[in-house]
Amino acid sequence: MDLNDAFYFVQVVEKGGFSAAARSLNIPKSRLSRRVRRLEDDLGVLLLQRTSRVVTTTEVGDEYYRYAQDALARFEIAETAVRRKTNKIEGTVTVSCSVGMAQFGLDQILPGFLQDNPGVTVVQRASNQIEDLIKGGIDVAIRGHMETLPDSSLIQVRLAQVQWYLFCSPDYHCNLKQPSDPATLANHPALVLGQPRATHQWMLTDGDGQTASVPCRVRLASDDMSTLKNAAALSLGLVALPSYVCRQEVDAGSLVRVLPEWTAGCPQISLLMPSRRGLLPAFEAFLDFLKEELPAVLAGDAEVGRG
Repeated sequence: MDLNDAFYFVQVVEKGGFSAAARSLNIPKSRLSRRVRRLEDDLGVLLLQRTSRVVTTTEVGDEYYRYAQDALARFEIAETAVRRKTNKIEGTVTVSCSVGMAQFGLDQILPGFLQDNPGVTVVQRASNQIEDLIKGGIDVAIRGHMETLPDSSLIQVRLAQVQWYLFCSPDYHCNLKQPSDPATLANHPALVLGQPRATHQWMLTDGDGQTASVPCRVRLASDDMSTLKNAAALSLGLVALPSYVCRQEVDAGSLVRVLPEWTAGCPQISLLMPSRRGLLPAFEAFLDFLKEELPAVLAGDAEVGRG
């Protein structure tokens, strides 16, 4: 029996079908199907039920999947042990993150990681859509969340807490009346991240834990933080963004913070990864790098840009 056939079978199960697995492995779907068929012939059992739309494991296929997955994990452990002894860090790491994290967080540190680890290839998947880590072949995802993430088979590592603030241009700020009072911002034009709601509000919190809900008029809604920053710098309205995203604009004077005693959210940034018994050196090196470098990039500065 060829152990590669077992590997291909596990990939088909985890990716949810032959097409997705073939794309992930970058091999023809016909070859993948042929290898799984050969595995079934060698075992003398049907491992997968195939229809035109769905591929599911049979009862014996589900059992074989669990054993095969465990065996492959043990091979990873063995490979990790050998590579550690030779201090050889190489391989490919796939990381999923939001567009904003890619543009204003990872962009500052990824080049340094690659320079220090010439044998490692990083595949960055930047999207504001949440992707299934296992089906997508993703090693680690960087995600922001306000609430506790639901329990799952994924390993969750809390990385940092990010301060969001309200920003606007200096000219816009000069025209605000009593800018220290959240109520005075009611019905101002808003530049919002994501899809606008029927009624949009700034949800603000001060250092004493007091909250304020401020209604506003959506002038621009976008998934792109750069677009929102540029619009704010042109005095088109107020924008709520992570502090690290606007650091350069605040330092340059094109944006200032509004209501410096109030935050517009403090989401947690976490690393998510599939549960594995063995981690390849390239992934361990990348994970350690993220834990060490990314929190400093994401750290807010409560004093910067106070208007």
